[in-house]
Amino acid sequence: MQDNRKTALLVLVLAAMLFSLLTVFAAGSGRAKTSAKAAILYRADTGEVLYESNSEARLPMASTTKIMTALIALERCDLRSEVTIPREAAGIEGSSVYLKEGDVLTVRDLIYSVLLQSANDAATALAYEISGDIRGFTDLMNERALSLGALDTHFDNPHGLDSSEHYTTARDLAIITAAALENDLFRKICSTYKYEFFISDSPRVVVNHNKLLKRYPDAIGVKTGYTKKSGRCLVGAAEREGVRLITVTLSDPCDWRDHEALFDLGFSLSITDKKSTAE
Repeated sequence: MQDNRKTALLVLVLAAMLFSLLTVFAAGSGRAKTSAKAAILYRADTGEVLYESNSEARLPMASTTKIMTALIALERCDLRSEVTIPREAAGIEGSSVYLKEGDVLTVRDLIYSVLLQSANDAATALAYEISGDIRGFTDLMNERALSLGALDTHFDNPHGLDSSEHYTTARDLAIITAAALENDLFRKICSTYKYEFFISDSPRVVVNHNKLLKRYPDAIGVKTGYTKKSGRCLVGAAEREGVRLITVTLSDPCDWRDHEALFDLGFSLSITDKKSTAE
């Protein structure tokens, strides 16, 4: 009887693993399926696209916007510099760390708030600190996107709130993310689960919204996003045995499951191929 129970449990475990993979791809057919309007599985260390679906469609990307916001701040600022919060950055709608005009934070604190808490007020504060206004900062964002070859992307703000002139593609977002992950500080910050800092001697704690960091053992980031218009958006990244994968889904109600299955698919293809080449 005990052996029968062990056999039944093994069958259930194997069935669950198979179901997870089948939600993303049909084995042996080379085709894949997610719940997203657009998706891509990108191998950053080689530039290979391992899977894509509607990856060149221009769509809103919500707070995954902040990948570019953080990258520009890291490239242009001293993380130790202090920033006095302007009136324009206080009270921004959506996710925030509740900054008030006159608060003083370091650039480091603001970037952690942007990538972990997805703070719209912190993103706006960085834009004003770097460029003096939103338009100047989005010009920098768009120039950087073009320099990376992200030709179907246009930024209209630093936070990702809805705008008809604010869009990207799954493919472009993977390219932007690959560049951001080359920055050691970006990689460290987006893989951090919790960060503590002070505003006027008052302690603040920001916790990463990205559940992949807890759900997937090899996950190293990157960024969540959501608005009613965009739906659930998610950029993930994971590393194993020297292989770095980036997953992007736009408007995906099953994003956590889909990204986990895409990672499994990507590593099964990439590490098997890597071992075959070595042999």
